[in-house]
Amino acid sequence: MTRKDYIYTSLCTLFSILIVVSNLIYQKFVSLHVLPFQTFELSVGAILYPLTFLITDLIAEFYGKKEANFCVRLAISINIIVACVVAGMDRFEPTSWSKIDKNTFHQVFGFYSVAFIGSTIACYIAQFIDIIVYLNIRRITKGKWLWLRNNGSTCISLFVDTFIVIICMSLFKLIPFNRVWSLIIDSYLFKLFFSFSSTPIFYLFVAIMRKVWKEEKLSC
Repeated sequence: MTRKDYIYTSLCTLFSILIVVSNLIYQKFVSLHVLPFQTFELSVGAILYPLTFLITDLIAEFYGKKEANFCVRLAISINIIVACVVAGMDRFEPTSWSKIDKNTFHQVFGFYSVAFIGSTIACYIAQFIDIIVYLNIRRITKGKWLWLRNNGSTCISLFVDTFIVIICMSLFKLIPFNRVWSLIIDSYLFKLFFSFSSTPIFYLFVAIMRKVWKEEKLSC
């Protein structure tokens, strides 16, 4: 395997981990005082989720549309496996001395399959949009304005993702319906803030990967 292959495998692995972990911990909602003038109320599963769009943007930039879509499909497949395993484990009766009883386990993990349904739909649609918008902006700008295609594609796809996930959770009565729009707004604004703040990280990874690509080309 070349260094390009190692990087691609690592990015796909990290992407899959972020998707699975976000679904496992989504039921806990917190208030984040990130800015002095704004408090965000959102699921802890949404805190690191914007990094998934940074990853697919990197893959689209250096590997192309086909490889980026494969990464998304791989993560969804792993998510399906984890959802099935968790649902199966939820059916087992605990021992009398187990520190975690059946109700506690079910409260924490029993609704993972519900989160999986909403997040799978949202992830596939939003990431598909992100990849297309990113590559179209790159084509229109002829490879210039890296920040525009990174943040522009993420702005659109993050809203689609947030809207679908929150609506699905409200339909399954996992969150109060009267909190839907406030959660959509807070989650989206936080994700947007996080994405804009991580732009230097995106530039750093792009610089590193361009160096690797150049070295690989010279060694051929």
